[in-house]
Amino acid sequence: MAFSMLQLFLLGALGPRLVDDLDVAPTTLGLTTTLGFGTAAALSPVGGRIVDRVGPRRALAALLLLSALALALIGTAPGPGLLLAAVALGGVPQALANPATNKAILATVAPARRGAVTGVKQSGVQLGAFAAGLPLAALASWLGWRGAVWTAAAAAALTAAWSLRALPPPSVKPLAAATPPARPVEPPPRGGIAGLALFSLLLGCGIASVNTYVALYGTRRLDLGPGAAAALVAVLGVAGIVGRVAWSRAARPGLAEWLPGWLAAGSVGAALLLAAAEQARPLVWVAVLAVGGCAVSANAVSMVLVLARAAPGRAGRDSALVSAGFFTGFAVGPPLFGLLADAGHYGPGWALVAAEFAAACAVGLHWAHQHRAPRREACAP
Repeated sequence: MAFSMLQLFLLGALGPRLVDDLDVAPTTLGLTTTLGFGTAAALSPVGGRIVDRVGPRRALAALLLLSALALALIGTAPGPGLLLAAVALGGVPQALANPATNKAILATVAPARRGAVTGVKQSGVQLGAFAAGLPLAALASWLGWRGAVWTAAAAAALTAAWSLRALPPPSVKPLAAATPPARPVEPPPRGGIAGLALFSLLLGCGIASVNTYVALYGTRRLDLGPGAAAALVAVLGVAGIVGRVAWSRAARPGLAEWLPGWLAAGSVGAALLLAAAEQARPLVWVAVLAVGGCAVSANAVSMVLVLARAAPGRAGRDSALVSAGFFTGFAVGPPLFGLLADAGHYGPGWALVAAEFAAACAVGLHWAHQHRAPRREACAP
């Protein structure tokens, strides 16, 4: 999961160096996010079918090799043309990431542990952001930005080789429960993937806007230095790791269905805190903690629900459809916010983010009402 989006995090962390070295306009650099996530959204449904057909081991190896190739192309790019082509190629690993890792979990993890493992797996995205923003950015100061990107490419290629040994062959079926239940338990209802995809789209719009603009907001409106502004993103990432692991562990039937809507409701408050930070600057730190703990975490819980409800043989496709919604939100959200940010209207921008989270909350709660886990029948005396 970390490698699937590492190229986009590296472009953000190394952006100033790329702008100077490749003569790339800041607006062109901003297009990389839209292009990368737009490609991932378009290819996700196809990627899910591919994963269901070839299995998680081959899909993860392909994902990592494509990530290595995209990173290597970025490292050799002489100008913006090849840079944008490399980012588009990097959308393919993003499209494969959730379907392949979810199928791997079904094949290697017992049902009782899948929620917790899914949370750890989803936190890999934030791990990639941390790697780009700290060790690889520090390496760029020593080897140059191209050396840092090539190092990441080599690490992705080595991980591809490891994945072929670590994961089971395609013939291995998903693990069943270790012990059968004492009495028949009605399985959770299937379906609702379209609703989770819509929820993820709205959630992604808000998260991407915060990820893209919170540091700029800190420097331009809150009088934070560049280091402190970058720390906002780091805090958001760490909060996302902790939140994804914790909330996924808590996602039990009967509660998991309601968590996305409740977490989106908490995200509304976080967006309003960002707007209020212009009058009370310390609130911005509370706000990014809340975005990481609520909005970023809600995406992990939605993947827990996908794993619990996917029909046999469709885990890859269902994961891909929900991921496509999330990626579409990431492609759409920042340009909308950017129109307001370019005019200096950050307050209305955060109000837009709050509205996106509120719409996600409404969709999430409606989905929970329609697809909640059935209640157990009372036992006869």
